[in-house]
Amino acid sequence: MNKKKPILVFTIIILCLIFLGFFRTYSKVPEQSKTFYSLGTVSEITLLDFKKSAGEKVLDNCDKILRDIDNKMSVHIPGSDVSKINENAGKNFVKVSKDTFTVIEASIKYSKLSKGNFDVTIGPMSNLWGIGTDSAKVPSKSEIDNILNLIDYKDIVLDKNNCSVKLARAGMKIDLGAIAKGYAADKLAIYLKSNGVDSAILSLGGNIYTLGFKNNNEPFRVGIQDPQLSRGNSIGNIEVSNKSIVTSGVYERYIKKNNKIYHHMINPFNGYPFENELNSVTIISDKSINCDALSTSAFGLGLDEGLKMIEGIENVDAIFITKDNKIYLTNNIKNSFDLTDDNFYIAN
Repeated sequence: MNKKKPILVFTIIILCLIFLGFFRTYSKVPEQSKTFYSLGTVSEITLLDFKKSAGEKVLDNCDKILRDIDNKMSVHIPGSDVSKINENAGKNFVKVSKDTFTVIEASIKYSKLSKGNFDVTIGPMSNLWGIGTDSAKVPSKSEIDNILNLIDYKDIVLDKNNCSVKLARAGMKIDLGAIAKGYAADKLAIYLKSNGVDSAILSLGGNIYTLGFKNNNEPFRVGIQDPQLSRGNSIGNIEVSNKSIVTSGVYERYIKKNNKIYHHMINPFNGYPFENELNSVTIISDKSINCDALSTSAFGLGLDEGLKMIEGIENVDAIFITKDNKIYLTNNIKNSFDLTDDNFYIAN
């Protein structure tokens, strides 16, 4: 009996190890997803190979994070930080949350970098056009001219010591719609990492963040949208991990009048949608707030100046697609972009 005991113990240990391995494998699920509606858009977060019980709680907390940011930064929610700032334009400083102050401070930085082509005080003009809402219209030139002087990021006054913001002139409005989703994606990624999530995909209304790697340590493959007003078709893809990818394009939100397309990216200098050689700009960076603000900035600057701006920023890359189907890539991604549509070609 004593001679057989070590064999029995060894067998039990092996069976335990097999069981533990089985449990570890099957206590996880390949994917867990949840869909949210915040920040004026539909978002989805997908956890890969994460414990199901823990994943449900993590996704619920992601919902809370998104709603919290929306409640602070939405221009449409009464009582939000942004609504209070706009209501007090030309009157008083408004004490805001640290999140809101951080985003407004970053907005001013990107406004300077883009030579004013990105401007969060675009609010009055965005409201006038209403693109993406039921009240969308092409305003008259006189309507546009009447509010052009209300757009100037230099008239945002910050009091960092008191975490307070003021708009210098009555009638001004800030709109964080072109940067808040990027900030939210970054905050969600930090939360997920701190809670043991190693692999996830975040899609915040088209703002993509790839956390970690997918199966077998492979990077994620993200498709680049065909900008010819045909959402859902990709013209190529790029492999990334721990990166955000955000595209600003004419196909996203627009209205049509007399066979002319008016997209949602408004030029702060003349009050009309930007008109240049571009159909879309995709930004790739380790921070989604960079992608969100810089995609609009680079589109507004146009191909030459936009490409030059992005090449001068560390850890940021871009894909520019022109109206004649040419693709221009920043130097760091020329070898990692895979073109899959023969109707387009890489021009640089």
